[in-house]
Amino acid sequence: MFIQTEPTPNPNALKFLPGRDVAPGGSREFLSIDQATASPLAEALFQLEDVSGVFFGGDHISVTRAEHGRDWSEMKPEILSVIMDHFVSGQPLMREGADAVDHAEDDSEIVAEIKSLLDSRIRPAVAQDGGDILFDAFDEESGVLRLRMRGACAGCPSSAMTLKAGVEQMMRHYVPEVTSVEQVI
Repeated sequence: MFIQTEPTPNPNALKFLPGRDVAPGGSREFLSIDQATASPLAEALFQLEDVSGVFFGGDHISVTRAEHGRDWSEMKPEILSVIMDHFVSGQPLMREGADAVDHAEDDSEIVAEIKSLLDSRIRPAVAQDGGDILFDAFDEESGVLRLRMRGACAGCPSSAMTLKAGVEQMMRHYVPEVTSVEQVI
């Protein structure tokens, strides 16, 4: 098994591409060892020194290191070994009962349009950088759209620029009811 790595715009996150589907049912993020117990792979990665976040995308794993943690040259071989051991073992990505995400069924027409645009145009671009962007809320009175950055994009120095220059501009163009976009931390 050959696992490629790619840098991300976030200097504290690295993207690992195992050459197979990772989380085809939906992305997952783990920000602590307690959350990671839902996944054998995330739990094993959190056992490594200086791992502060794990994100599973459709075809990649993004690992975030502690702010003042070890250098990637020290961490990368350990992370590659854990990822390879997991996939070779045949273990599932998630433990029983740790299913992904909730889906709102009674979205307004505007919210459905926002989510569709996120899924078709924005999330694939953000995934290229090892992260994800999720709908949080839309205030129809003020036109404020709140989004949540995950994976390598959470805490990335350029995420504010991505939201304002890219996402907000696209949303305002396709969904005129959106007046501004804010990041939820």
